[in-house]
Amino acid sequence: MIDSQELLTKLYNAFNPFEPLPAGDPKYVDCQDVRGDVDILQEFGNRIQRADRNTCQLYSGHRGAGKSTELLRLKQYLENRKFYVVYFAADEEDIDSEDAQYTDILLACTRRLLKDLQQFGDASPVLNWLKERWQDLKDLVQTPIEFDNMKLEAQIAQFAKLTANLRAVPELRQQIRRKVDPHTVTLIKVLNEFLADAKSKLPNGYTQLAVIVDNLDRMVLVKDGENTNHEEVFLDRSEQLKALNCHLIYTAPISMLYSKRATDIRDIYGECLILPMIMVKTRTGEVYEPGVKKVKEVIRKRVRQIEQELPLENGIFDSQQTLERLCLMSGGHVRNLLLLTQNAIGRTEELPISEKAVRRAITQARDDYHRAVENHQWCLLAEVSRSKRIVNDDQYRSLMYNRCLLEYRYLDEDQEMQRWYDIHPLIQGISEFKEAVAKLQ
Repeated sequence: MIDSQELLTKLYNAFNPFEPLPAGDPKYVDCQDVRGDVDILQEFGNRIQRADRNTCQLYSGHRGAGKSTELLRLKQYLENRKFYVVYFAADEEDIDSEDAQYTDILLACTRRLLKDLQQFGDASPVLNWLKERWQDLKDLVQTPIEFDNMKLEAQIAQFAKLTANLRAVPELRQQIRRKVDPHTVTLIKVLNEFLADAKSKLPNGYTQLAVIVDNLDRMVLVKDGENTNHEEVFLDRSEQLKALNCHLIYTAPISMLYSKRATDIRDIYGECLILPMIMVKTRTGEVYEPGVKKVKEVIRKRVRQIEQELPLENGIFDSQQTLERLCLMSGGHVRNLLLLTQNAIGRTEELPISEKAVRRAITQARDDYHRAVENHQWCLLAEVSRSKRIVNDDQYRSLMYNRCLLEYRYLDEDQEMQRWYDIHPLIQGISEFKEAVAKLQ
């Protein structure tokens, strides 16, 4: 029998909030029916399969809602249908989300495609491009070796060094962009030559290529004059973003899809897919039992990987009320649910997890949200809590980006999709919010 401290340690790690679930993971919970019937396999998978030309699509939603897990499901779905899929999280090795521009993304795609497809395609067009720029770039790559003296693997590795410095060395970032930016069109051209050759030699009966670039939704909004870096990437550079010779899916910041340029986004990319929250309350404030049941299932499946015998209520948690409070205070946001649960486990010496431990976890998380709201925004949050609508305004978009405002969807009696918004439940207990609500009344 597992001892109590080892059990708590295993449970704590089972609720890691920063690891997406791989496709087919037994901990996965299908929440489509409490998310307004949003289905990435149907929306993106079918679109990609049926298109007679390359597609480029945007996927968005609140950070931590579960997009990466859904994208990994899509990857497997496409692979089962003879697509070779290159998936990567752009911020892990290549770009700095605090300061990202289009050139960074193109270099990131180049590095990853070379890495994943070099065994199939002739990389020489891309390497010749790099060779022509070498005198300008070798100091920024920080290597004294001449390009011609490198072996093929070392030449390809130079792209990894370039993107690593782009991400990790801010003083080199602008220099790299200035050197590469005038040549992005020619880089796309040679990259497409490489892709065409690789696609003709894909293994195992694969016939098409798809690239999924994740975590671009984490790009922090930076304003430069009238435009933002979000507009520079997804609008000003859209033709280049779409130009790679394969099917493309990029994640995009949710604030971008609610900006004044939303119709431009639709005109360029078609219908964009947004992953909403799990609906744990109705628009009128009643507990939505199907949604709460799904959230409990997320917890139950992770617990059952570690402990099969103890019941979730009056076993892992000290009561049904404690568990339900945790579920409701997550707002149906998966990462918040995992963070709250992990925090409560971290405050527990012996099972069951007590109401006090859950309340302390909630209080700590509430403090984080308190700090995320600027003083003049409390009245905006109060207004949304009453109207369940948002205004097309930068202030509201900022509150959506930092997850103080959440989006929910459901199907009405006519099977029409309805969308509504609410504050994160953690904000309800903050005194400034209560004062703002009182002023409205």
